[in-house]
Amino acid sequence: MDDVMIKKPTRFQKDLHRIGNYFAKPQNAILLVLGILLSVLTIAPMITILIDAFKIHPGYEVFISGLAVGEFSFSNFVFLFTGTLRRTIFWKPFLNTMELSLLSCLVALLLGGTVAYLITRSNLKFKKYISAVFIFPYIMPQWTLAMVWRNVFNSAAVTGGSDGLLAATLGIHMPEWWCTGLFPSAIVMGIHYAPFAYILIGAIFRNMDANLEEAATILNTPRWKIFTRVTIPMVKPAILSTILLVFSGAMGSYPVPHYLKLATLSTKYVEMKANLQGATSIISIVMMLIGVGILMLNQATTSGRKQYTTVTGKSGQASVVDLGKVGKYVAGIILIVITFFISIFPLISFAIETFLPNPGDYSAFTLKWWNTSNAGGENGMYGNLGLLYNKEIWSAFGRTLYIAVACALLAGTIGFLTGYSVSKNRKGKWAAYVNGIAFLPYLLPSLAFGAAYFVFGNEMKLWGTFTLLILVGTIKYIPFASRSSLNAMMQLSGEIEEAAVIQNIPWHKRLLKIVVPIQKSSILSGYLLPFITAMRELTLFMLLVPQSMIVTTLLDYFDEMGLYAFSSGINLILIVFILICNALINKLTGASLDKGIGG
Repeated sequence: MDDVMIKKPTRFQKDLHRIGNYFAKPQNAILLVLGILLSVLTIAPMITILIDAFKIHPGYEVFISGLAVGEFSFSNFVFLFTGTLRRTIFWKPFLNTMELSLLSCLVALLLGGTVAYLITRSNLKFKKYISAVFIFPYIMPQWTLAMVWRNVFNSAAVTGGSDGLLAATLGIHMPEWWCTGLFPSAIVMGIHYAPFAYILIGAIFRNMDANLEEAATILNTPRWKIFTRVTIPMVKPAILSTILLVFSGAMGSYPVPHYLKLATLSTKYVEMKANLQGATSIISIVMMLIGVGILMLNQATTSGRKQYTTVTGKSGQASVVDLGKVGKYVAGIILIVITFFISIFPLISFAIETFLPNPGDYSAFTLKWWNTSNAGGENGMYGNLGLLYNKEIWSAFGRTLYIAVACALLAGTIGFLTGYSVSKNRKGKWAAYVNGIAFLPYLLPSLAFGAAYFVFGNEMKLWGTFTLLILVGTIKYIPFASRSSLNAMMQLSGEIEEAAVIQNIPWHKRLLKIVVPIQKSSILSGYLLPFITAMRELTLFMLLVPQSMIVTTLLDYFDEMGLYAFSSGINLILIVFILICNALINKLTGASLDKGIGG
């Protein structure tokens, strides 16, 4: 019998077989597609705005001679950093931005960290109420407390405009530094982001092993030294994460410094973008680089050899600080008063503003801002119908709702698939890259990211379209869904899905019939959180649409026109709608931002 010659497969055939086996697993194919998609949609706008920073735009001829529109040069950088207007258009706003971001971090940490400590580590009274209400400032639109501050403390004699509540009713005129500028902006921004510190620090406080502090107590270590040498170092990762999130958020905020008249990089960008586009592109790049730099610093300080283990195999019961029979009630009442003014009072303030005949006039009340059905029937409304009859407002609200639903569906689905695929390949380098590129937009300042898509959208002829808003919203909010999904998938044992694989159940059925039902709460939250965020978004969208297109930019328009009753009314409607949606989220998913922290 002739020998049968067995032909060995070529290297190409082996590689082809290996590739086929790799992509036979759906999660690998999903990772490849998502990696390419997210890279393009995240990096392409950044490259576009980088190129734009070197381009000479119309309007620069006034400042730069010898260069034609469309040429590439370093002149934009020279003009912004060293030109005659450098202090006004960059350096002073840059210093204000850094001061605002740092002070906001300090306020957020002090307020949020203190509340987290009292809720989790003391016998404080009224914990459940305080825990639930304390997160309201973050759920509300970012500019809410800024408008409340202005409505309460503004003084026509000091800052111009109309009198606030204190000046109009009690004749109390606060100094200018209190009414506008850095101080109120930092307080408002810090309060807005204090729930971040509360959630992150509170979670560690709640899970911290009591033995860590009890060992120091046995050695007769003073309580203050235990707090500074044991407790604070253990929550260092949460503190650094809070600084990262608050610093990036404050740096890219437009509404708060705008309403409180503080010149920052964000407000200067909006002011200059029409005439000095090249310089504004550089401002966006600076904000992005600072955000990435803060992220790298955070990773460098937490990825070393130090360990931050707070949960051990022994007692997990937290030691409770006794505030005393009277102290626990006093502290609880103080926090109730604080949460009233930062969470409940804004609703009351906006409601009152909508019943004033004119801004600052508390002598009488009127319903004209709500029920005027004839545009020419009331003075001071400049041809606008009342809130209940104003089609422009409700059309903008409907368009905002459409954009929020689209962003939620796309961001939720992509984020869920990202979390699922990364969890299945958690040790792979490509999975780590996809996880990082999916989370990157969250760390970039909203205005800078919106500015990148502003330039990108102009190049693609998409400015002012639903497509551009949905695209930028989806990419910006994917981190909400991807992190929620990844955390849920990491808790899910692989054996559950492997049993279905043995039964030859198709991948899509395994996903829909096994994975989704088990972790539906976390997955659903990944859809609903982007929805709520998109509904109240201004900074990210404001550069991409006409002012009347969505309800948040329309609110900003009415405020600029001095029609504060309309802007307050829109804000009131928006807040109530968001709070209702948040209540439905809690009801449907059983999840809450403060779950696992408060009583």
